Amino acid sequence: MSDRLAGSVGASSARSSTNGLDLGDKRALVTGAASGIGAAVARRLAAAGAEVIAVDRAAKVEAIAAEIDAEARIVDLADLDAAAELGDRVDIVVNNAGFQHVAPIHRFPADTFSTMLRVMVEAPFRIVRAALPGMYDRGWGRIVNISSVHGLRASPFKSAYVTAKHAIEGLSKATALEGAAHGVTSNCVCPGFARTPLVERQIADQAELLRVPEAQVLEDVLLARTPIKRLVEPAEVAELAVWLCGPGTTSITGASFPIDGGWTSH
Repeated sequence: MSDRLAGSVGASSARSSTNGLDLGDKRALVTGAASGIGAAVARRLAAAGAEVIAVDRAAKVEAIAAEIDAEARIVDLADLDAAAELGDRVDIVVNNAGFQHVAPIHRFPADTFSTMLRVMVEAPFRIVRAALPGMYDRGWGRIVNISSVHGLRASPFKSAYVTAKHAIEGLSKATALEGAAHGVTSNCVCPGFARTPLVERQIADQAELLRVPEAQVLEDVLLARTPIKRLVEPAEVAELAVWLCGPGTTSITGASFPIDGGWTSH
């Protein structure tokens, strides 16, 4: 079965089992939607009936958009003016886009640090800033920021990523306080190591560096602090993110939801 056909079957199956979640009158923006968690969230929102705008700097976002009958926009979020334009006339914002660079602080490239904060903090701010007036006018809005356990815990050699994720946690909480009187909620979803291209590259790089099999890197390095010894699946993160946009979540705001196999329990 082709990937496209498999994805279409998965989308069809999801549409038939939406657990009563109906977002048919909502317009949703998802960044970093070409793969991994972003693609899973876009699929789940489409399955719930939302009109989805799938954003990524990678052209393959067009394939995801075609699969779920969404609008594709190819945008580099390091361009903050372009990022701001994405927030116009949306009811749901899922800030997911990000990337990783691993290096000790004294060797961390300053321009890479700045770019990571621009993409993972300033662009979400610009998007939310543009989206809020319309949400306030309509009396309803949902901001879901895909943070990370690194928004709650630090790790060495990931200074920019940890800084960015801690910052998006703060932005999310400030948005929750300001949006509360207008029917707008803002929350963070905090995955542990998920089965995404970003994590798969980390596994491969660590295996090469340590000269050990990738399975050993997964167990001894990535999942060393995780009681549930498996990667988080993007679809699991998507279920939580989209649930936060559904009924019964009006009073859930300013919160952070770990989905990390128990990593942050100790």
